[in-house]
Amino acid sequence: QVQLEESGGGLVQAGDSLSLSCTASGRTLTNSVMGWFRQAPGKEREFVAHIRWISGTTSYADSVKGRFTVSRDNAKNTVYLQMNSLKPEDTAVYYCAAKYGVPALSAVAYNYWGQGTQVTVSS
Repeated sequence: QVQLEESGGGLVQAGDSLSLSCTASGRTLTNSVMGWFRQAPGKEREFVAHIRWISGTTSYADSVKGRFTVSRDNAKNTVYLQMNSLKPEDTAVYYCAAKYGVPALSAVAYNYWGQGTQVTVSS
């Protein structure tokens, strides 16, 4: 089992930056893939980014590429999502998720989820 706890959401203006954190506990993360997803009202949960824990290899959705950066701190068992140049369309609840094995873009492939943190970007 893996327990995930996100923090760092809030209300910002367009163009601002925000950093989200997700701290994991329980099972080792060595062979895990840590993902960030988001869900806006009335929309499906969508992939934002993921990082392969053992290698640090990352992948991003086209909508955030060049603006968002995912990273991890092995010692703190924490994954981060640095969000720059935020846009109103980035407004959503952001979720941290974990899976083991190969990376995946689909939310259904992830077994463990945090409670979510709200990010609101005003225009």
